[in-house]
Amino acid sequence: MSEPKAPVTLASDPWSALRLATTARIGLGRQGDAMPLRSVLEFQAAHAKARDAVHAPLDVEALEAALAPHRVIRLASEAGDRATYLRRPDLGRRLAPESRPALAEVGTCFDIAFVIADGLSATAVEHHAAPLLQASIRRFGDLAVAPVVVATQARVALGDDVGEMLGARLVAVLIGERPGLSVAESLGVYLTYEPRRGRRDSERNCISNVHGLGGLTYEQAAGKLAWLVREALKRGLTGVELKEDEGSAVTAEPEAPRLG
Repeated sequence: MSEPKAPVTLASDPWSALRLATTARIGLGRQGDAMPLRSVLEFQAAHAKARDAVHAPLDVEALEAALAPHRVIRLASEAGDRATYLRRPDLGRRLAPESRPALAEVGTCFDIAFVIADGLSATAVEHHAAPLLQASIRRFGDLAVAPVVVATQARVALGDDVGEMLGARLVAVLIGERPGLSVAESLGVYLTYEPRRGRRDSERNCISNVHGLGGLTYEQAAGKLAWLVREALKRGLTGVELKEDEGSAVTAEPEAPRLG
């Protein structure tokens, strides 16, 4: 009968305490001249999860239900399918012509428009977009918010087309971020003042790493976004000239906004 293995302690494994502080793969150890089987299998599982996040289609109907009672407008980019989207980033940045009439019926003159885009992780959007949007809108007071746009095969710059057509002063794009081997379900937010086609990435502010595995919580991200929205409207800009003040994230929830 074999003897039980001794428990792993800080003395026997000095990496154990560090692993508790990070999702990074550190101190994996060795099994002969290779990594331990457990580490290899965990890596392969994370890689498969990341690939699935990139290729999985967005469940638009479930997302629309989660966004209730907000009005939702479904749109698509010029990338007709996932394979085209991955090969042609430029098409994912432009609104499909057949989607434009749906926006033309909405009207204009909004303070902010939200675009929820599948991006490179529809999984992240399905998990995090609705609660983050709800937490953000609660902080906007009397700002006029446009109907929520859900866009498929979409990249960040598609929000410029949407915001311009809606006459919005700001557009906030909630998008699935490129999956990593630690987190495959991370959501990003890109805020642009006076959106229009041709805006540069340097003219946007980004809030990244919104997820439930050690990233930003919905309330933290909503606080950052609310501060950026107020400052953008006050200063008339977003991007590299608008630096976030970490101490200014608002925690109070103001009165409900007017919804378009």
